[in-house]
Amino acid sequence: MTTRRHFLNQTAALAALGSTGLPLTARAQSLDLAKILCGFPPGGTSDAMSRRIADKLRGNYANNVVVENKPGAGGQIAVSLLKDSPADGSTMLLTPSSMLSIYPFVYKTLPYKPLEDVQPVSLACYFNHAFGVGPAVPESVKTVKDFLAWAKDNPTKANYGSPGAGSMPHLIVGLLNKLTGSDLKHIPYRGSAPGIQDLLGGQISAMSSPVGDYLPYLKSGKLRILAISGLNRSPFVPDVATYRQQGYPITVREWYGVFLPGKAKPEAVRRAAAYLQPALAQQDLITSMAQVGMEVQSSSPQVLGDLLRADAEEWRRLIKQIGFTAES
Repeated sequence: MTTRRHFLNQTAALAALGSTGLPLTARAQSLDLAKILCGFPPGGTSDAMSRRIADKLRGNYANNVVVENKPGAGGQIAVSLLKDSPADGSTMLLTPSSMLSIYPFVYKTLPYKPLEDVQPVSLACYFNHAFGVGPAVPESVKTVKDFLAWAKDNPTKANYGSPGAGSMPHLIVGLLNKLTGSDLKHIPYRGSAPGIQDLLGGQISAMSSPVGDYLPYLKSGKLRILAISGLNRSPFVPDVATYRQQGYPITVREWYGVFLPGKAKPEAVRRAAAYLQPALAQQDLITSMAQVGMEVQSSSPQVLGDLLRADAEEWRRLIKQIGFTAES
């Protein structure tokens, strides 16, 4: 799924890294062991991305690179562990943006400071969230407008699932409720997989979840996607209109980033970024992640830091508009 724009972004980022004084050909002494913290269980998308990156870094960035799954508290545990990890680059975190850009505004307290306790290294990928329906919803429902009208006529079925309360997919539909005066009941799950299974079984009417969760079921017609959350249509489901194209001012896209502890030295950050750039540019990794709806893209540390701060400000505004807190 490499595009010309993607290639140009990669090239510009690599050039920027070269200017730091640590070119990609530099081969400082490898670490003996490095680990990538993953805040979710084995088998999910976060775990898959972590393991593919570990494979690419093994033998060059460090003699051995392992993934440590530290699930719990919606990804907070892994971020907390990074905070207290060594600053030499031997411990990285791969995390979705929500833990850093959304959680500060939905939880009264967090065990970490998102903009202080992590050090940006590189963007890893982008992905869209999708609003999908299953067999509980008639085939005649083909758009978000159709679904909202159907839900109004069938209030006992006016519900949707998400991977968890306070997650980006939950908040997207919370914003849709606010914008349209709808009252879709939220059913939180512990991750996407159980929600998708209930959607397939007709136990829930709709699901807001990463687009990749739906891909295995689309050709068979078991599930249908009604909307995509990004500014543009997804390359994985190009026939599906965005929320904005359907008249709803909702434009959000989530990303994964790689971080070191906040106390990491600049040399450690530059070295980690220099090895991550070519790892994320390899075609087999790009192709494998496309199968689960991920658009791989790296960045410089500064670009990731700027993106995190901009997203945090945007979600501060949106969450206030939605009126959601973890206690609500």
